[in-house]
Amino acid sequence: MATILNPFITYGYESPVYFCDREEETKQLTRLLTNGNHVALISPRRIGKTGLIHHCFNQALIQEKYNTFLIDIYATKSLAELVYAMGHSIVKKLRPWGQTAMDHFLQVVSSLRTGISFDGLGNATWNIEIGDIKSPEFTLEEIFTYLNRSERPCIVAVDEFQSISNYPEKNVEALLRTYIQECRNAVFVLSGSQRHVMNEMFSSPARPFYQSVTLMNISTIPLDAYCQFASYHFANNHKQLDSDVVPAIYQRFDATTWYIQKMLNELYSLTPEGETCTPDMVDVALEHILGSYESTYQDNLLQLTQRQVSLLKAICKEKKVQQLTSGAFIKKYQLDSASSVQKAAKILLDKQIITRNADTYEPYDKFMAIWLVAQM
Repeated sequence: MATILNPFITYGYESPVYFCDREEETKQLTRLLTNGNHVALISPRRIGKTGLIHHCFNQALIQEKYNTFLIDIYATKSLAELVYAMGHSIVKKLRPWGQTAMDHFLQVVSSLRTGISFDGLGNATWNIEIGDIKSPEFTLEEIFTYLNRSERPCIVAVDEFQSISNYPEKNVEALLRTYIQECRNAVFVLSGSQRHVMNEMFSSPARPFYQSVTLMNISTIPLDAYCQFASYHFANNHKQLDSDVVPAIYQRFDATTWYIQKMLNELYSLTPEGETCTPDMVDVALEHILGSYESTYQDNLLQLTQRQVSLLKAICKEKKVQQLTSGAFIKKYQLDSASSVQKAAKILLDKQIITRNADTYEPYDKFMAIWLVAQM
């Protein structure tokens, strides 16, 4: 295991030691998967869905009996890109298992065979481009055939699953539903962060995935769990943490896991060994973080029209907005007509600069929101 310089991990998954709480969620997800249930895992982004999946895969009950694959399709725009992501993720996972495991994969997924080569040590190299996948539906069928023939049962997590709803192909949901239901050797975690899209996908009788999965919503980690987690890691590294620090961060960032981790990571680095992290250091840490992202935020704003920037500033100022086209909101921030606000909001949603949960709109990036309000 690599040496961990800072116990507050801000990306990826290291080990249970650096994973905060989620004990009940881990038990529930593990129980569902090991009893043959497909699961739709739903929560806003940056709450910790992917970390929970990694943590679940790390459980002895799953490690000892299952092959596990995690496939992130957040950036995919078509069925071909989905198939590319699935193939690439499976090959990446199989690589440490040696050429025998890879040969078994390529015997079944023959359409990818010419794009994968081996070096002198038998290590596989992925040489495939999106354009090399000439028949996505055929390769997808091959991948599911491989999962069905695997010597051990498989658990496949597809992260940001709601992305398939934006593909130009209209049959992707029905196609995946058929393959998933017919794949008796694998169970699937279909994870998504756009709650309204995921709920519609799995709860509407008109959609292919209706009643085909167990819905599992995850919420924020309790404050007391985070206080214990943070205090332990500070103390374990000969540092102290004032009892008011975590509650201040927790409240400021609406208990969102990634922002708490990022702030604690910075505060830990600012606290010398033998010293105490105090509440007055929170603003210092935040200033450091915002400074590191400032040029990115400035570039992002340059990609927007003035109307979009004005609406974004208004939403950031309010933090959360329900009546986006109400006369009171438009008048308060001197916005244009309700129709222009709707058009601007659609662009901001499409660019994922703002998010919508039910009828509530809020900034996607809480750090950017704080930075932008400070510029007003």
